[in-house]
Amino acid sequence: MLSAKMEKAFNQQINAELYSSYLYYSMCAYFESINLSGFSQWMLMQTQEEMFHANKFFHYVNERGGRVLMEAIGQPKTEWNSAIDVFTDVLEHEQKVTGLINGLMDLAQEEKDHASQIFLQWFVAEQVEEEATVGGVLHKLELIDHDSAGLFALDQELGQRIFTPPVK
Repeated sequence: MLSAKMEKAFNQQINAELYSSYLYYSMCAYFESINLSGFSQWMLMQTQEEMFHANKFFHYVNERGGRVLMEAIGQPKTEWNSAIDVFTDVLEHEQKVTGLINGLMDLAQEEKDHASQIFLQWFVAEQVEEEATVGGVLHKLELIDHDSAGLFALDQELGQRIFTPPVK
């Protein structure tokens, strides 16, 4: 059974994951509007990944006897000046999510909730991967700078991304 504190914190995280999905969908729309379909595809896959994360939390709360309470999702940003601006925002956002996950882990430790600590370990590792992946794309964008051929090549590369939900 989840403590009231853990249940509330997990509900807040569900909202944060749904916001992440919404934010990446907004970024997907931005890239579509400037005809960078590969970048748009990458963001669409990121949207699906964040929905997967929200669902993982949703099912975990229910499995532990808690109740999921849906709240309003904030409006995401909709305008950027460049792909670099978008991926700078993505990196900052993923760093914020890492902080949220770490906060959940800290709370689970305080509450001596061993099951939640085990559950959250997957997300801790996931955030390391998220930050590394986004940082890598941002680094490539910085190397490309204003080279349209490089941007086109990266657009092609990012368009190959697919999302396959992990088994567990």
